[in-house]
Amino acid sequence: MRYIVIGAGAVGGAIGARLHQGGHDVLLVARGAHLAALRADGLRFITPEGTETLRIPAAGGPVPARADDVLILATKSQDTVAALDGWSRDLPVVCAQNGVANEREVLRRFPDVYGMCVWLPAQHLEPGVVAAYAQPCTGMLHVGRYPQGVDDLTERIVADLGKHGLAARATPDVMRWKHGKLLGNLGNAVEALVGHPGGMADLAERARAEARTVLDRAGIPYSTPEEEAAVRGHQVDVRPIAGVRRGGGSSWQSLARASGSIETDYLNGEIVLLGRLHGVPTPVNEVLRREADRCAREKLPPASMPLETLNALIDERCAAGSR
Repeated sequence: MRYIVIGAGAVGGAIGARLHQGGHDVLLVARGAHLAALRADGLRFITPEGTETLRIPAAGGPVPARADDVLILATKSQDTVAALDGWSRDLPVVCAQNGVANEREVLRRFPDVYGMCVWLPAQHLEPGVVAAYAQPCTGMLHVGRYPQGVDDLTERIVADLGKHGLAARATPDVMRWKHGKLLGNLGNAVEALVGHPGGMADLAERARAEARTVLDRAGIPYSTPEEEAAVRGHQVDVRPIAGVRRGGGSSWQSLARASGSIETDYLNGEIVLLGRLHGVPTPVNEVLRREADRCAREKLPPASMPLETLNALIDERCAAGSR
């Protein structure tokens, strides 16, 4: 099969690199300066083991489809629809993305959709460069057919992913794992807004506690941190890379790149949406969603808001909701 990785940033670039190193046919899809660097110099892939420049074919958009193509969608959620425009709708799509809204959105257009729960600490801040920080595996990837189940293609994708540097699992209830990952990702907005001061973990936990109440009310199952730790073990342990400082997660990186957009609407915003549908107040996640979106639109750098200011905005929202 040929794997077409749409969105060759931190996650997509790392998955594409490992598939390529495993001997698979890979095409990276990128844009702008990143695409130019990939075409001119290849992908500079940095891990705790060292640096390798990989000459992987790259394109800026849809190419003629082959019968054995598999699309791995690794864009941010807000770019999902635009990123798939022009690709053959006969192809299977694997959503290697945070959040839980992408699979349903893609299923409107493509009949064969797969969810992928991604645990892969990586960074992309410079054109042509992806750093992946975990050892001994770069990432752990749960793959399953959407909305549920495992089929022959699932098993083949998992086998291919596992050939070099990735741990992959065929998971029939992949969306349960993605909802568990969503809970973890609710802290992304906190990190992007305030950085890592003392007390930021407490605020992230407030967002998660609020979200668990919402998911329980909605009857949506989710994996627990204990389950995740048991499955992951020490397969994806974060390690330092000499000379490459790890700044933050995906939302932090969106602000650092001044991209103008951020995926918070599909993380904290997913909880806000479910809260509105099921009558559960979500003031913490609403403020995090609103403020992260504002900082992205205004192209403010990460950690530009004092934690005290963010907490005050949340307290104000909570008080307004109780009146």
